[in-house]
Amino acid sequence: MRPLAGKQIVLGVTGSIAAYKSADLVRRLGDAGAEVRVVMTKSACEFITPLTLQTLSGHPVALDLLDADQESAMGHITLARWADWILVAPASADVIARLAQGRADDLLSALSLASESPLAIAPAMNNKMWSNQATIANLELLRSRGVQVLGPASGDQACGEQGEGRLLEPVDIVAELNQLLVPKKLQGRRVLITAGPTFEPIDPVRFIGNRSSGKMGFAVAQAAVEAGAEVTLIAGPVHLATPTSVNRIDVETAQVMYESVMMEIGGSDIFISCAAVADYRPIELMENKIKKIDHDSLSIELEPTRDIVADVAQQEDKPFVVGFAAETQDVSLYAQEKLQRKGLDMIAANQVGNGLGFSVDQNALEVFWENGSRALALTSKGQLARDLMTLIIEQYNAKNTTKTA
Repeated sequence: MRPLAGKQIVLGVTGSIAAYKSADLVRRLGDAGAEVRVVMTKSACEFITPLTLQTLSGHPVALDLLDADQESAMGHITLARWADWILVAPASADVIARLAQGRADDLLSALSLASESPLAIAPAMNNKMWSNQATIANLELLRSRGVQVLGPASGDQACGEQGEGRLLEPVDIVAELNQLLVPKKLQGRRVLITAGPTFEPIDPVRFIGNRSSGKMGFAVAQAAVEAGAEVTLIAGPVHLATPTSVNRIDVETAQVMYESVMMEIGGSDIFISCAAVADYRPIELMENKIKKIDHDSLSIELEPTRDIVADVAQQEDKPFVVGFAAETQDVSLYAQEKLQRKGLDMIAANQVGNGLGFSVDQNALEVFWENGSRALALTSKGQLARDLMTLIIEQYNAKNTTKTA
């Protein structure tokens, strides 16, 4: 299946050092069967020449809004009508702000405003710009209008710093765009997902927590949206942007996450427990900060927290229940035991520790269900989430077919 075959893509290239990757992106879009027309901002031309992208796309590159030759035929309107999709990659912080404001003072922003075609952006910027509240607000506004945000990735940046803000690799951009075009197999279904850690307070300053970043759960939420589901995401304390079209509920403790799940679970078709929920919490919350000078040693008595996924699985009218297991050893053994003991429909397990699992951008999973299993190879968490969602849909449909047979 080639979802991009025959699609007409307007590729907007903006002023970012990552613009050099647009040459490879044009080639890969073409290899996927798409026809590409390139629009460049003036700043983009400082990083890569229009001739390069013209040669690769096979079409002249559009540069100016007020080009007499083009505008005699209303060139920006023609491009806006021609496009099946508009893809801005790389999308600089400046262009993201322009799109959010509805500006129309250059060719790319004008044709984006004039088009009724879907718009996707692949951000690329310094990590501090990415985390700035102005950028976050602009992205939230664009997402609320249905704009798809692809990435960004995390890692080394041209400025010498590290962090989120890197442009996704062209192969990943094409993969994500492909996913946006596949049939919506969960259309009309409600999916409830938990993600991230929980923090269990010891005193007003300290807490018991874990290393979960929430990246996998957020990727699963995005994959569920791409499959057409109505998604609610209950998130522990993480610093991640809300996936497009997802209803997000922020919580901190295991108890509040439990209560939120029980409030939202009614009417859900699928429940995916991706959060790394604390198994124990302090029995007593100290009113004031514990001072080191007051204690030669310190003992904290703990009590178990409520088991969210097990309680959901025990409900009379339960949804399809997917659990996660993060283990440091005997991953398959512990996962299958948990699947049976808690009465789950499916469990996804992965190795953690020593640089694996938590706070990284890649992962691998072993997935188990009754009388079946599948190993999902190491890949980006975005792609892994899509592969997992494919399995969930298959088993959800199989179970419901059996019920109605």
